Amino acid sequence: MTTVDRGTGRSTRGQWQQRGEQVWPPSSLLGGLPPASRDRLLALGALTRYPADRVLMREAEQTDFVLILLDGVVKVTGRTHDNREALLAVRMGGDLVGELAAMDGRPRSATVTTCGPVAARAVTRGDFLDCTRRDPHTAQAVSESIVTKLRVANSHRIDFTGCDVPTRLARVLHQIAVTYGEPAGRGAVIRWPITQPELATLSGAAEPTVHKALRGLRTRGVVSTGYRTIRVQDLALLRDIAFS
Repeated sequence: MTTVDRGTGRSTRGQWQQRGEQVWPPSSLLGGLPPASRDRLLALGALTRYPADRVLMREAEQTDFVLILLDGVVKVTGRTHDNREALLAVRMGGDLVGELAAMDGRPRSATVTTCGPVAARAVTRGDFLDCTRRDPHTAQAVSESIVTKLRVANSHRIDFTGCDVPTRLARVLHQIAVTYGEPAGRGAVIRWPITQPELATLSGAAEPTVHKALRGLRTRGVVSTGYRTIRVQDLALLRDIAFS
């Protein structure tokens, strides 16, 4: 992950947890762990590198390993009742994926696919559960990570019934920018490919409606889009649109 604020040129290492050359946002599992617990967790499993568009876990399959994401972006998708693919979430370096199946031994609840090159540590269920039993900091961090994901999911359900599409889109972009964006002046840059159909599924709206809402944000100077990137020009303004 980048360690320089591209808006100011200043180092952002003080805001991110790091191990060697790797840094993770403080809101992520790895970024929030104490150094000793983080090193203990990162000693598990094997370092594995995956190319873009590789399915790492598939919905309904009976596997129970865990992936500790070190670098890169993955998308989490599920199948709707009419067999469409819906984007449920995105995860980046510092996050954990696959923990639900490891915790309860049930089939995978979603499909996880790389959005570009990804580095991760692949950890068996036994080693993962043993680590959480032995290290209370890790156990607490995993629990908090699961709770955070549930809160976001609940918030999305509420948004779908109580907000218009521009507000829902603003909330989705704000959450992604705050959690995963690179700081850039008053805003942040999302440096991974998220398509308008994927933004539509995250916002719970039709693609043409999201396209219109995104165009409105661009016209107001809140966001700009480029090749494989979305730049939030002013996070405070986006927050006001999302939550006012």
